[in-house]
Amino acid sequence: MGPYIPIMVLVAAVGLPSSPVFGADEAILKPRVPIGQIEEARTWINPLPATEETIEKGKKLFRGKAFCVTCHGKDGKGFGGDIEPGTLKGPLPRNFTDKEWQSARTDGELFWILKNGSKGTAMAPFIPLILTEEEAWQVLRYVRSFATEEQGAGR
Repeated sequence: MGPYIPIMVLVAAVGLPSSPVFGADEAILKPRVPIGQIEEARTWINPLPATEETIEKGKKLFRGKAFCVTCHGKDGKGFGGDIEPGTLKGPLPRNFTDKEWQSARTDGELFWILKNGSKGTAMAPFIPLILTEEEAWQVLRYVRSFATEEQGAGR
């Protein structure tokens, strides 16, 4: 029975959707916008079209100026290239490929987080210190692309 224990532990860890293996905190669907501001944030709509051009601009910002890639990784799964699983404490960077999370959060909520940060996490405010509002909307178009089939093919 000895050699099977590590495999059972691995299977149990992988089977948990909120496991740090996937870069998501335990309350993956918990809104990060304060209760008193969430309804207003949910009314904000991305004014930019989801065109290839807008998504490509967002990708360049995500991987460059906005340095989102540092924590969220090129694949958007919540680990930057230099982050080893198990080395971070607290909520891990959001996994943008999680379709359930993608459908639960509105663009307005994500914009609010880019503007105000996310209390209890390492997510700092980016608007206007790093990104303009237009650039933030472009980044969000790219973040939304992680939930599409094309993203998995190496966008």
